[in-house]
Amino acid sequence: MFKSKKGQTSVGLITGLVFGIALLILAVIIAFVIVFTLSDSDLLAENRATAAVVNESGDRTVYINATGYQLDGLGTYYVPGTIVITQAWNETADGTVVPSLIASGNYSVSSTGIVLNATAIEYSNVSLSYTSSVYTIEERSKDHLTGNFTKAVDNVSTKIPTILLVASIVLILGVLVLLVGAWQRMRIGGGSI
Repeated sequence: MFKSKKGQTSVGLITGLVFGIALLILAVIIAFVIVFTLSDSDLLAENRATAAVVNESGDRTVYINATGYQLDGLGTYYVPGTIVITQAWNETADGTVVPSLIASGNYSVSSTGIVLNATAIEYSNVSLSYTSSVYTIEERSKDHLTGNFTKAVDNVSTKIPTILLVASIVLILGVLVLLVGAWQRMRIGGGSI
């Protein structure tokens, strides 16, 4: 009259475990696609602001020589490769000479903001004005999301052996329960548990 549901419960547990892992893997793949599509599309770069620094000198001695000068006024979120020096003035330390404009062919600026001389002429006291593009809030959020997502995948990947061990133990126990259920239905061995 009453049927045993032990075998059905085990099948449901195993099926749920397999489908749960499959859905988790599918969700991670979809999240990867969304995050990396956003980061590769450059849709967020359209509204970048421009930051300007006028006459960088102040308390520091700004120079143009072979050792290189790191621009100090770059913001935290400037876009590498967008730095443009608009003016470079040669000044003297004692202030006796009127500042003179340095031609742009006499210096170069790297994508990270290091100013070097492009000729043999070195300038020991300079005033620089320059502009650079700044990442939008959306771009920074996307970068943080990508970084956090990658870090999360790294953290989870270290735990995968443990998760697979638990899943395999549950699977083995489920198979054993199914076998015991089948054994009881067939009444093999004539004994009872």
